[in-house]
Amino acid sequence: MTPVRTAVHDLLAHAAASTPDAPALSYRNRTVSYAETWGSVCTIAEQLRALGLGHGDRVAIYLEKRIETVVAIFAASAADGLFVPINHVLKPAQVGHILVDSGARVLITSTERLTQLAPILPGTEVAHVILIGADDAEGVEGAHADRETPFRLHGWRDGPQARVEVRRSARIDIDPAAILYTSGSTGGPKGVVVSHRNLIAGAESVSSYLGNVSDDVILGVLPLSFDAGLSQVTTAFSVGAHCVLMNYLLPRDVPKLCEQYGVTGLTGVPPLWQQLADVPWPEEAARRLRYWANTGGRMPRTLLARLRETFTEAKPYLMYGLTEAFRSTYLDPAEVDRRPDSIGKAVPNARIVVMRPDGTPSDVGEEGELVHRGALVALGYWNDPVRTAERFRPVDHADWRAPEMAVWSGDTVVADEEGFLYFVGRRDEMIKTSGYRVSPTEIEEAAYATGLVRDAVAFGVDDPALGQRVVLVATPAGTGLDGGAHELIAALRHLLPLYMVPSRVDLRAELPRSPNGKFDRNLIRAEVAG
Repeated sequence: MTPVRTAVHDLLAHAAASTPDAPALSYRNRTVSYAETWGSVCTIAEQLRALGLGHGDRVAIYLEKRIETVVAIFAASAADGLFVPINHVLKPAQVGHILVDSGARVLITSTERLTQLAPILPGTEVAHVILIGADDAEGVEGAHADRETPFRLHGWRDGPQARVEVRRSARIDIDPAAILYTSGSTGGPKGVVVSHRNLIAGAESVSSYLGNVSDDVILGVLPLSFDAGLSQVTTAFSVGAHCVLMNYLLPRDVPKLCEQYGVTGLTGVPPLWQQLADVPWPEEAARRLRYWANTGGRMPRTLLARLRETFTEAKPYLMYGLTEAFRSTYLDPAEVDRRPDSIGKAVPNARIVVMRPDGTPSDVGEEGELVHRGALVALGYWNDPVRTAERFRPVDHADWRAPEMAVWSGDTVVADEEGFLYFVGRRDEMIKTSGYRVSPTEIEEAAYATGLVRDAVAFGVDDPALGQRVVLVATPAGTGLDGGAHELIAALRHLLPLYMVPSRVDLRAELPRSPNGKFDRNLIRAEVAG
């Protein structure tokens, strides 16, 4: 009898039961089996319970990609909590926003990162901090017992004795499993609440059309806080494959790891693929690759052609998705030559509809909003019923069924006569750069926080490598900015992750405004583009 998967950690548990000695994860020169990984998850889950973690409590994980990060994610699930993975490139201000917004009670991080977060933690609900890399768990608590902090410090208690079983709970697959933070059109990042069902169905859907099997070796180069990055782990676990973790630094390191581990599957975003196309690939590493996949933005035709020349044996999968629905479409590799600009059709177990503003289906060739239905649709935005109601809306079947909740993407697409979809553009002001969705407001608020500007407007301009480049137009505050644009960019580097830092800053005496007093963003954009 096939075991029922009702929680995301069941993906790992069932693989550990079926193939305990098979490699599950590798990081640097360390490889752990499925049995070892599951044992570690059970041990950390017990540690979380001992700290009082209850049903639905949030566990924030602020670490670079490593084996302990994956263990922490699945342990939070096994302990009946929600995991909140935080991109390790975020600065303390962004991390603080996520900790406060999520109400996380437990934070798993490293000693070095804790030092950076010390100023912002007192303003959060974090009650316990588990430190990775602390050799002596008890010593960590004792060494910091005299600190006046509102949280307790604990060591990471994983060890070879990790062979306990996870307790059963009353959880069902529709219950929340995680909060994935993505930039919103206004303010700081918003938390997308995904269920266990979302994650399991997503892993099964992706692994089915990619044809993943237990012999696959999947290289995870994308952040685990990014749904596509997390998918590399869940997809591997769903079929008992081997996932190699990598914190991307230099393009030439990717072919080396692919050669070292015999990688068969690799997913990236267009800027990453642009870099990987420029480095030499060992013949064996290129030949071993069975598939490569793109997400997070349109793949330029010239880049697609270069990659196909490098990976002659690999099938290219061009994908489209959004955090609110995990993965929506993919283009069958057999169709790439015929329609390289298409985002394809719906992934397995999803239904994609193109809708007019009034909620009626668009005709063939008529632009409309991409609406995603099915098991991959997330539960909504964390503690934000207003934005949830705007994006997650019912679809009326006009028959006996009750209306079904779907996610309205905000992306304009068009379908051809055969049902293939083509991306047209976004309806909001979000910037899509380096595979990330970036809020203009978040960049503008960081600019104001420097104290160097009076007015600020951020937007994206097309870029063949990045998708879009971030541009900031601002007016200096008072007599400041003697150092010009370079001074402002240098200040923003301390407040924003690198992918959010503007590549260009235009300083002006005044910014044009519309009749209602708002910044005339369209005029500013046109002036800069011109």
